[in-house]
Amino acid sequence: MKNYSILMADVIKSRNDTGNVLAGHLQRLTADVNSRLALDILSPFTVTLGDEFQGIPVSMQAGLQMIILMEEMLLEREIPFQLRYVLGNGPIQTPINKKVAHGMLGRGLTETREKLNALKKEDTRFLVFGTENDGYYNKLFVLYQSVKDDWNIKDSKLISDFLQYDDYKTVADKNNKTWSQMWKRKRSLKIKEYNIIKQMILDDAVVPG
Repeated sequence: MKNYSILMADVIKSRNDTGNVLAGHLQRLTADVNSRLALDILSPFTVTLGDEFQGIPVSMQAGLQMIILMEEMLLEREIPFQLRYVLGNGPIQTPINKKVAHGMLGRGLTETREKLNALKKEDTRFLVFGTENDGYYNKLFVLYQSVKDDWNIKDSKLISDFLQYDDYKTVADKNNKTWSQMWKRKRSLKIKEYNIIKQMILDDAVVPG
């Protein structure tokens, strides 16, 4: 039985959000990821419940790429909720559904869902399992989360500009701020640290702009 990479995610504290608004955000998010990374997806991301979705990336590396892309899309769109992710590697015994991530069975899917449920009791939002590099990636995600979860939703646009342009002078001009202000903000937001951790997670993968 062949092993596949499996990515599942759910919204943290989804009961605090209006159902229709939440569902709309998730539908647009998954549709955009499916479109932008179509060549790296075996079974497209599909909202399975009101606040959960799953998909089958072509590899664990592609799954890591998708997690970072989703996190930055939430930031760019100033969407005020957080996602919890489990990226696993395990067997799927039924044929891969290439239209929607429904109707498939296998120990890999079962274990990934079990770990997603168990993660709800933890402080971390990210878990990788099923490969020899699990420990490495899980430690990196602790650092990634420590930087990203310190950001305030009101700074989302500014942070997105820093991630896109990097140069504080360009960001200052774009936001009608002084160079000195944006130099200080880039440091206080730990943009450099974020980019280093992100690159270590992605390794040689490239997230499309």
